[in-house]
Amino acid sequence: MRSPSDETGPTQCGTGTANLRRAGLFCGLLAPLLWAAAILLAGELRPGFDHVSQYISELGERDSSTGTFMRFGGFIASGILIVGYAAAFYATAARISDRPRLALLVAALIAVDGLGRIGAGIFSCEPGCAAPEVLSQRLHGLSATSAFLALAAAALLGALLFRGDARLQPLSAYSFASGCAGLIFLALMSASEATHVHTGLYERLASGALTLWIFMTAWRLRMLCCDKTADERTR
Repeated sequence: MRSPSDETGPTQCGTGTANLRRAGLFCGLLAPLLWAAAILLAGELRPGFDHVSQYISELGERDSSTGTFMRFGGFIASGILIVGYAAAFYATAARISDRPRLALLVAALIAVDGLGRIGAGIFSCEPGCAAPEVLSQRLHGLSATSAFLALAAAALLGALLFRGDARLQPLSAYSFASGCAGLIFLALMSASEATHVHTGLYERLASGALTLWIFMTAWRLRMLCCDKTADERTR
């Protein structure tokens, strides 16, 4: 004969896991909003700052008035949230999709993006990001570049992952477009670095396209997670 604890134990365990998964997906919703807000607020706190020509990293440059805020409130905080989202992404996508290995690879690339943001926050660039010989700036640049490329790769591979499930198919074409847009704007940013004409604009477009992809995938996966939980409760 089962005791009450035997009957409720598995349910409570499943509910706890589902709550953790939903919390991780919520991190994917919050991170892009925090990232955008930090950029806008830091820019407002820097008189004369030009979002069109200057790098995002310049908001967190060494000895700047917004350096500490942008490094910790923008780069590091959003990076931590994205790492949390990566874990929830895998836990959710692996249950929904029939390609768990691909889900793991996409989640790992999302986590690399988060870790890259954290690294970019720990290692600040020099004023104007114009001293590549300085170790901290080299590490900052390496972290930021890794984050950008990893997230673009995650979006492109996400197109393959989402194509295999009818509930996620609308995200497939969107993921492909986001990954391509991110890479195109990154290429334009790199090509404009000599003159700094629209360099900041291209960087923000790349960051916006890829970070919005995090928000949209988190939103869709969270909706599916909530729908699945509701179905299980009505059985």
